[in-house]
Amino acid sequence: MNDMNTKCRVLVVEDELPTQRLLKNMIQDLRPQWEIVAATTSIEDTREWLENNGHPDIIFLDIHLSDGLSFAIFDNMEVSSAIIFTTAYDEYAIQAFKLNSVDYLLKPISRESLEAAIVKYEKILKVVPRYVDQKDIRQLATLIEGGTPLYRSRILVPTVEGFLKLNISEVAFFHSSQKVTSAYTYGGQPHVIDMTLEKLEGELDPDKFFRANRQYIIHIDSIQRMETWFNGKMIVKTSPESPDKIVVSREKARSFKDWINR
Repeated sequence: MNDMNTKCRVLVVEDELPTQRLLKNMIQDLRPQWEIVAATTSIEDTREWLENNGHPDIIFLDIHLSDGLSFAIFDNMEVSSAIIFTTAYDEYAIQAFKLNSVDYLLKPISRESLEAAIVKYEKILKVVPRYVDQKDIRQLATLIEGGTPLYRSRILVPTVEGFLKLNISEVAFFHSSQKVTSAYTYGGQPHVIDMTLEKLEGELDPDKFFRANRQYIIHIDSIQRMETWFNGKMIVKTSPESPDKIVVSREKARSFKDWINR
């Protein structure tokens, strides 16, 4: 497995479907002889697949999955596959990866960075038969879990032409309606994204974003004023204007005011 003509079994672990499709297409384009044996979206699904299908040659592994950090996959399981992590976070995460014998891809993933990671993987296999060091994996998990919090800085938006990179700093609020999540920029433009508010809530900086209710996560800079409503509830007015009323329940009103008043 040390040249471009060698076959390779690949597992893609990615819960953001547009990113998953993009990554699979680029892998197949760069290494058409490689076989993508499966694509999973969670810790549970990945562990089950590995237990029932054996270990592939290489795993492209998203760090933040819908059910937690993907390092949990390795709990009580020795994985002999090579692993290239994918992450939406930079700076601290990159520094951590450089301390370990594991490569990474920074989202949004480019063709050039994927090619470089694959070439590195192929070169390493020429001299090291087993690429993954379980100790390194656990050290990396400890660094990321115990270090400075890593918050999402951008998001991939699917479009008719392909994909758009949307910086989180451009987002005034996130809105969910009928199972569709949209990110609204300060210019008032909505972008449909392939993420739930539940997943976003765990990846956004809590000093800047607040989960107002089941439909909205709002940025503090988008808030124009707050109005008291009946039964201790509050109405939040934002700029740009939200598609419908942003109501903060009586139970959340105190924590919302505390958040504003930090």
